[in-house]
Amino acid sequence: MTQERRTLIELDRVTCAYGRRPVLSNATLAVRVGDFSGIVGPSGSGKTTLLRALLGSVQPIAGSVRRERGVTLGYVPQVETVNWDFPVTVSEVVIMARTRGRILPWASRNERDDVEEVLDRLGIAGLGRRHIRELSGGQQQRVFIARALLAKPDLLLLDEPTSGVDVRTRHEVLHLLGDLNAEGLAIVLTTHDLNGIASHLPHLVCLNTEIIAEGEPRRVLTSDVLERTYGEPMDVLEHGGMQIIIDRYEHNVIPIRRSAS
Repeated sequence: MTQERRTLIELDRVTCAYGRRPVLSNATLAVRVGDFSGIVGPSGSGKTTLLRALLGSVQPIAGSVRRERGVTLGYVPQVETVNWDFPVTVSEVVIMARTRGRILPWASRNERDDVEEVLDRLGIAGLGRRHIRELSGGQQQRVFIARALLAKPDLLLLDEPTSGVDVRTRHEVLHLLGDLNAEGLAIVLTTHDLNGIASHLPHLVCLNTEIIAEGEPRRVLTSDVLERTYGEPMDVLEHGGMQIIIDRYEHNVIPIRRSAS
C-alpha cells in the first residue's frame, strides 16, 4: 500500500448493540487517506452507530477497530442536537475544541490566531463575534466544521451535515467538504439524501444494520441494492445522462446525477 492510500481506521466484523438489540452487525470497512465516503440508509439502519464506531465513542460487542497510531479525528454532530440559545459566539464555539476540560479555560494568543485562521479558511472570518443563533444554516454548519478542523484532523466525521437545510445550503456545504477533501482531508459522512450524495461523493456505503454494498454510486445505486437497503422496491432509470430512482409504491422520483468519478 502506498503512503498516500494508507489505512487510517479499519472495522473488522464489528457488531454494536444498545441493550440486547444489535444496531450494527458484522461491519467490515476501511477508511483510507483521501477517502470521501457517504453512509446511506433508512432511519434506524445504524448510520450514526457506524460513525461512532469509527470515532471510538461506542465500543463493539464483537469484532475489532484498528486505528493508525497517532491518527487524529474531527467530529461534527447533527445540528439538531445543538442548543442554539446557549449564549456563545462563533469564536467561542470554535475555541472550545481546545479549552474544554482545561484548568485555565481562556484561550492563548496562538489559539485565538488559529481560530481566526480556520474561520477565514471556511469563509466566515467576519462572524467571530456573532451569536451562533444569528447565523444561517450554512454558516452554522461551517462553524462546527471549523471547530472540528481546529484539531487538524486526518479524518473528518460528520453526522447528517446537510439535514434540514435548503438545496443551496446543501450544495455549499458539500462543495466546501469537496474542497477540504481535495486538500487531503479524509471525510466520512452520514446522510439520508440520495440526491446530494450521488451528485457529490465518489464512494458510498449502503447500510441497513449490515453493510449491503459499497463502492462508486453508479455501481451501488441499483434496484437490488436499494431494495435491500431501504426495504422497498425501487427502480433506477436513466434519462438525459441522469440516474432516476423511483419508489414504486410512493412514486417518489429522485433525480441523481452521475458521479464525476
